[in-house]
Amino acid sequence: MTDASTFQTEWLALCQQLADQLKDTSVMRWLGRIVPELSPNNDLNLWAPSSCICELVQKRYEETIRSLWSAKRPDAKVYVQVRRPEMAISRVVPVSAPISIQPLKMVEKKQTPIRSSSTEEDLYSVFLDKTHTFQSFVVGDSNRFAYEAAKKIAEEETVSFNPLYFHAGVGLGKTHLMHAIAWRIKELYPEKTVLYLSSEQFFQRFIKGLQSKEMDSFKELFRNVDVLLIDDIQFIVGKRQTQEEFFHTFNNLISRGKKIILSADSAPMELRGIEERLRTRLAQGLVVDIHPASYELRLSILHEKMQAMHTELDESVLEFLAKSITSNVRELEGALKRLVAHMELLGGTITPDSARVLLKDILHMTERQVKAPDIIQAVADFYRLTLKDLRSTRRDRAIVRPRQLAMYLTKQLTPMALPDIAKFFERDHTTVIHAVKTIEEYLKRDKQLVREKDLLVEQLKEVR
Repeated sequence: MTDASTFQTEWLALCQQLADQLKDTSVMRWLGRIVPELSPNNDLNLWAPSSCICELVQKRYEETIRSLWSAKRPDAKVYVQVRRPEMAISRVVPVSAPISIQPLKMVEKKQTPIRSSSTEEDLYSVFLDKTHTFQSFVVGDSNRFAYEAAKKIAEEETVSFNPLYFHAGVGLGKTHLMHAIAWRIKELYPEKTVLYLSSEQFFQRFIKGLQSKEMDSFKELFRNVDVLLIDDIQFIVGKRQTQEEFFHTFNNLISRGKKIILSADSAPMELRGIEERLRTRLAQGLVVDIHPASYELRLSILHEKMQAMHTELDESVLEFLAKSITSNVRELEGALKRLVAHMELLGGTITPDSARVLLKDILHMTERQVKAPDIIQAVADFYRLTLKDLRSTRRDRAIVRPRQLAMYLTKQLTPMALPDIAKFFERDHTTVIHAVKTIEEYLKRDKQLVREKDLLVEQLKEVR
């Protein structure tokens, strides 16, 4: 059997060979976190400290490691798995791996933080929700792109886009993804400094710096981080001095290759009251729109939340919730919690009818027929346009397609005649005919448009 010294030499050589073969400078970082173990039958067991690192090593390196290891031992196998807490195995660290890792300066609320300055007091005053991780984020068609972008910027040392900018309505997962990014970076890159806060907290710190004449401390805090995450950036609009400072902070971090992740309720070009130079900077990275969740995704979220609460409701109740609350996942979760609390405190069984009564203030239920104003408003909200945009003569693609879709939906969902639809949209009836035919053709080949149409129809037809 191979002795420990020989095994260590072989493992270190394999790590170097892997790095050379893949031309990947981050190999040593990840394998430096792995504990290798040689089994009696020459199998190589690689013990990862967490499921996240285990998944990353499996995805990036396992196949090549297996190839390199089997070249020396043809019948041996390679296993990458999460290390159990009770295991005591001698660690073999690749020579290029970082031996000493500094604690992460994570912006996280603590009960008794050590505070040696006002800057440190600020640093520890922001709360990061530990339940908001990638593992707890439910993925569907409406948020998959945002989820993948968030994972990439969190897990890769360098990415082709910076900043990452999420925009969506309330309760669609922006903040969850922001927190998930922070926690993943904490796990994978513990030596990096991560700062997460809302734009309002940024503004408050800026004002505090002005009032106490400690702007140097303010600048040092924000310009010496590796990752800056700011939520709801729309709230700095209209604040000229705050915009100015944010602009310089943004430029400073970007120029030094630091990561910036932002969120807002609108795309950069739709933010009102913001300087053009800042608007342009915000749009220079990857801008990701998170659409309202589909029925299937809302139902999946309810199942996930119910499992986390260790309780159970009848499937018919979950289906009722998923159909009734369509625009806001946060509101959906709140409705579920109310029903579960009622069941646990007062006993009995929750049915769709009893849920309807218990949630009447949330549901605002009114049975109604879909009408043209409902459709044009829903389309405007969905694509973040104004009613004026949809009725205008503008020919921008970003407006023409939603306008045509609104005409198509009005033709499909209402009893209105073509002349009436044309009058409502301030067009002639031939324009409406063209719009309907155009959308019908696109729906045959554009899967994204099909999903958007289905979401709008679902939203319009449901009881609200």
